[in-house]
Amino acid sequence: MIMISTFTSSITTPTSKLSTSLWEETNPIELQPCSSQEEFATVIRAVYRQVLGNAYVMESERLVVPESQLKLGEISVREFVRQVAQSELYRSRFFDNCPRYRAIELNFKHLLGRAPDDYSEMKYHSSILDTKGYEADIDSYLDSDEYQDYFGENIVPFYRGYKTQTGKKLLGFTNMFKLLPSMSSSDKDLVSGNYPRLNQSIIYNNPSGTLPVTNVAQLLAKVLKPNIQIAKGPTPADLARQKAYQDLQAKFQEQVQLLEIMKKQLAELQPLATIGSSQLNKWLSYSPSPGAAADLITSRKFPNQIAETSQPPESYEALQQQYEQQEEEITSLREKIADLQRSAAIGEARLNKWRSRTFSR
Repeated sequence: MIMISTFTSSITTPTSKLSTSLWEETNPIELQPCSSQEEFATVIRAVYRQVLGNAYVMESERLVVPESQLKLGEISVREFVRQVAQSELYRSRFFDNCPRYRAIELNFKHLLGRAPDDYSEMKYHSSILDTKGYEADIDSYLDSDEYQDYFGENIVPFYRGYKTQTGKKLLGFTNMFKLLPSMSSSDKDLVSGNYPRLNQSIIYNNPSGTLPVTNVAQLLAKVLKPNIQIAKGPTPADLARQKAYQDLQAKFQEQVQLLEIMKKQLAELQPLATIGSSQLNKWLSYSPSPGAAADLITSRKFPNQIAETSQPPESYEALQQQYEQQEEEITSLREKIADLQRSAAIGEARLNKWRSRTFSR
């Protein structure tokens, strides 16, 4: 019978309330010599999830050939992990588009399940990248004694750096919390640029990532220094609101320009529209329905000017209200311009008729 076995670490107490309790409940997966299709699928999903940092994998991105080799027993889980880590899928996400030290700390996390212990480890792998290349560096993780001791040939790598371990440095333990995401996030970070998380703590060799104070006077000054709250930067919600305000402000300015154009258009139409309106009044005086004529004349009242538009307010709500008011004003002015254009057409026809008579004499 083919089966996947799971085992738990000797230390099962969560070390943080962040997300370690959820990782703690996810037992490592080991592939046995025999397997059903469902069990192989479970192993493959687990490898993708671990090696690709919980990032989503589209169907077209899957490594079909290595998956088939694993199912046929031609390669082990370790070799499948190697092919995923050396693939263009992994390299494009976590090497080509990442700073050097960010790529190395992610390799530690994805392949060994922990954070780097100190700067010497970062320097060692950086040297391999410079002298032997990318694939050789991936091999250095997977062919190490550490990988063999913890995962062997058929155990899917898992996060283990957040657990206290005998003989391990405290720095590696604290650094793991800086690398460990929540269960819903991934290491494919396109928003922040995937910057290195551990540079300062690795360089200064302490969890705080600051230069140790050795001078007594400096130490006392640091301890007695007032606790000054540093203003936090804008949140994503603040940035989104600021972007919405800027977009609305741009539309507001477009309205202001449109109103200015319409104001000039009204001024240009006014003389001819006045002539046309006078001629229309003469025609309507012969109308058998005086009431209808009076209503039509009343509807032809044309504004002499438009109120000046004030500067946009600072608050989004006030700007939105003023934007809507200007939108209504623009709609009203369009109707009035249409009326003016009709009256101006009558006035221009009347003026041309008068000009023809004048020049004919």
